[in-house]
Amino acid sequence: MRPAFAVGLVFAGCCSNVIFLELLARKHPGCGNIVTFAQFLFIAVEGFLFEADLGRKRPAIPIRYYAVMVTMFFTVSVVNNYALNLNIAMPLHMIFRSGSLIANMILGIIILKKRYSIFKYTSIALVSVGIFICTFMSAKQVTSQSSSSENDGFQAFLRWLLGIGALTFALLMSARMGIFQETLYKQFGKHSKEALFYNHALPLPGFIFLASDIYDHAVLFNKSELYQVPFIGVTVPIMWFYLLMNVITQYVCIRGVFILTTECASLTVTLVVTLRKFVSLIFSILYFQNPFTLWHWLGTLFVFVGTLMYTEVWNNLGSTKSQLQKEDKKD
Repeated sequence: MRPAFAVGLVFAGCCSNVIFLELLARKHPGCGNIVTFAQFLFIAVEGFLFEADLGRKRPAIPIRYYAVMVTMFFTVSVVNNYALNLNIAMPLHMIFRSGSLIANMILGIIILKKRYSIFKYTSIALVSVGIFICTFMSAKQVTSQSSSSENDGFQAFLRWLLGIGALTFALLMSARMGIFQETLYKQFGKHSKEALFYNHALPLPGFIFLASDIYDHAVLFNKSELYQVPFIGVTVPIMWFYLLMNVITQYVCIRGVFILTTECASLTVTLVVTLRKFVSLIFSILYFQNPFTLWHWLGTLFVFVGTLMYTEVWNNLGSTKSQLQKEDKKD
């Protein structure tokens, strides 16, 4: 029952979170900092009340290790959100972040000296080709949709190129954080909920450096059109409503993933998250009418087929079927 409940949380929370994020980004493309701050503050307050027991509970993992992890986590979150302000469309943003397998494999080979099967190298090649196709086609769209002036088109392309660089950096940093977290869990044991709290609480002072941008967007949010919240009847600026829903759905999404990791094998978690990304992508394209060509679809297919190949889902399904057949024979 709990795994099914967790899957429901992941799909409901993560998919709806993407909707409200795009609603925010379409109106104010540079609002990533205020969105990140609100998410971090909400999860930190919840963790302080229920996980840290108002600060009375000592962490199982020393704070100095969390400080390193938090630096990585904070950087990844800010850079990923800021990329939306650099001519990066939401579908490309989602596809590019699906390339985490590539980053994990590269850093795993370099740092952990891991070696993989030909099957997994093939899956990574598929993901790489898929991301390249989508990136290349989006570059063409950015140039063609910009002003007819060559100078304006060149500036738009440079901003897009900077956005691609930001996404690449965040992808590698996220993979490095995953390896670091894996090492900590091996040494101190798994404490996912504790890590979730400290990853969101410790970076909060860092938002002081972004206070000016956060304040400017808070003023812009106050000037947005009024919206009457259903069932409650309270009237608030619609951007604040979008932000509130984004924060709540982000929390539901993260909690769902946490429950899933404690109830299911890593293969199931990876598969569920991958399928969630695909559903979010399809919804974003159809509902928001984002430009998506046949080449984009081909690239998307490569990314997700490669991801499923990497998880070796078919082999695991085959072994499960064989196990069930053996049990039937015993009966």
